[in-house]
Amino acid sequence: MPDLLIELFSEEIPARMQKRAAEDLQKLLTNRLVEAGVTYASAAAFATPRRLTLAIDGMLAASPAVTEERKGPKADAPEKAIEGFLRGAGVTRDQLEERETPKGAILFAMIHKPGRPAAEIVAEVLDQTIRDFPWPKSMRWGSGSLKWVRPLQSILCVISDEGGAEVVPMEVDGIKSGDVTYGHRFLSPDAITVSGFDDYETKLARAHVVLRADARAETIWNDATNMAFANGLEVVEDAGLLAEVAGLVEWPVVLMGRIADDFLGLPPEVLQTSMREHQKFFSVRNPKSGQIERFITVANRTTADDGATILAGNEKVLSARLSDAKFFWENDLRVAKSDEGMNAWVKALENVTFHNKLGTQAELIERMAVLARELAPMVGADADEAEQAARVAKADLSSEMVYEFPELQGLMGRYYAQAAGMSDGVAAAAQEHYAPLGPSDDVPTAPVSVAVALAEKIDKLTGFWAIDEKPTGSKDPFALRRAALGVIRILIENDVSLRTSEAVRSANASADANDLIAFLHDRLKVYLRDQGIRHDIIDACIAMEGNDDLTLLVKRARALSETLNTDDGENLIQGFKRANNILTQAEEADGVEYSYGADVKFSETDEEKALFKALDEAEAVITPAMNAQDFITAMSAMAALRRPIDAFFEAVQVNSDNATVRRNRLNLLSRIRTICTSVADLTRIDG
Repeated sequence: MPDLLIELFSEEIPARMQKRAAEDLQKLLTNRLVEAGVTYASAAAFATPRRLTLAIDGMLAASPAVTEERKGPKADAPEKAIEGFLRGAGVTRDQLEERETPKGAILFAMIHKPGRPAAEIVAEVLDQTIRDFPWPKSMRWGSGSLKWVRPLQSILCVISDEGGAEVVPMEVDGIKSGDVTYGHRFLSPDAITVSGFDDYETKLARAHVVLRADARAETIWNDATNMAFANGLEVVEDAGLLAEVAGLVEWPVVLMGRIADDFLGLPPEVLQTSMREHQKFFSVRNPKSGQIERFITVANRTTADDGATILAGNEKVLSARLSDAKFFWENDLRVAKSDEGMNAWVKALENVTFHNKLGTQAELIERMAVLARELAPMVGADADEAEQAARVAKADLSSEMVYEFPELQGLMGRYYAQAAGMSDGVAAAAQEHYAPLGPSDDVPTAPVSVAVALAEKIDKLTGFWAIDEKPTGSKDPFALRRAALGVIRILIENDVSLRTSEAVRSANASADANDLIAFLHDRLKVYLRDQGIRHDIIDACIAMEGNDDLTLLVKRARALSETLNTDDGENLIQGFKRANNILTQAEEADGVEYSYGADVKFSETDEEKALFKALDEAEAVITPAMNAQDFITAMSAMAALRRPIDAFFEAVQVNSDNATVRRNRLNLLSRIRTICTSVADLTRIDG
């Protein structure tokens, strides 16, 4: 079975688009081949800065012949209807077959479609794929109408098998297909003729082109880490930058340069951000001091001077960039250390809008300060310190450094708060109050940081709830789902017991607290479902009083989940549901509520007496355990009821002919319901 090799060779493709483009090429072309009847064994796509490549192995040499049966009109249909069917099916009248059916005589056509050579189909689908390729941005060049991310220069399209290789003839906007590619732009720019994928990859490697992006990334990382290690240093890991740089070069050459002494005093995060954003440099730090001392750059070629000229140019450009960063840093430090300090930046935020319906950033800060002070005792923080932290947490938004590098907000606030002589707790809160920004981020744990982080997120949620700007469907422009998950994780992971409904009302009385708590519950379900806790278990716990204390709610849900994962817990649910169903039906039929009066003296069997005793013992454990919020103990005691309940139902008929005995047994079932639902609403448990 033949193999197919395609290469679309162009000017430089932006690194951020390469991976997706390779995936799109494979998906579009293989799907269209299969739709046309050409299946294959395997396919792989590759990208370099100048080429998209697709290799398909084990492709059919031709699409199979197909016979299709098409149902037509009735045999006695008007002639025009029959003629229309003939035209559509591409057959003549004598090729039709008349068959008797329950609806009468019907005409059928057997349409025979011969197979087509794979080369013919490949040419069609490749032409279509090139013309409608989904680039995020594309361009036209010259006088042609073709759009591509950058000018397309050549198309390589070769089918090969044991008998040799042949070019698939095609032409797109004046670009004819061939069996030729080109090596590295500078090191090996000559044309290369290839006969298949293995030949192609081997010859590209000789021509200074590493086809596979993962191989380029591996070379970069290995060479960089080895170079740093040889100098007693280490490279700061940055997977995103590594992937991007691997997309900028076809022949990676790693070079390590020096940072001028003038800039070594800058915070390491400033150095790292400036070098990554502006120069695509990796940071190299001293593991002992944590200070960034050198940088790694990746050239796209070897040079006679082993990169010395390249490094000299990079160091010169870097010094200019870092001069700006140093200027911002020194200016900001002067402000932070001045008499007015960070308050000058807070005052400047009076002119910065947070949201047109929620006021300025300065007004947001004021709300955060009030709320952080109120939350402080609940999270073990000093109220004065929490309020001060909230007032300066966002001050760095006015700083020159954050204006230049917005991604450093919070972090720079920590440095500036320290420079202003504020406590470590206040400084930490400036950085940590934004956290967590994602599901894998750590949550703040220092009490002051917890208070300010909660204040910021609760203010955001209540504010947008008050102006009815809630998330809808997939739209969440103000990241309220992220804020809700942040509140949940901060409370739970710090074991903070907080009545969120009270906090919501304190933050913004105009917000619908019940609706916002329901939103938090929905986010909590997602959070717990990812931890393996079933939705019905969460619902059973949400149905209980005090469900706005999310930490206790989670403890209850986890305890119930653990209990129901045991044999006793699982079987107890069946016994509980049986008791509840019998009781509910009896109450509906009798028009009364059986909720009191069960007396052991009316018991007729040992199993009945044993259940009375078991319920007394369980209640004696469950009631104090629930008061102490010891859900594990309470639910273990509840699960222990499984056996006496099972034994009761095996030995006893609840609906006795004796009215007194029946009423007593129904009141006994009511005790089962009351005791079990004091732990969680088991009626909501599936099964």
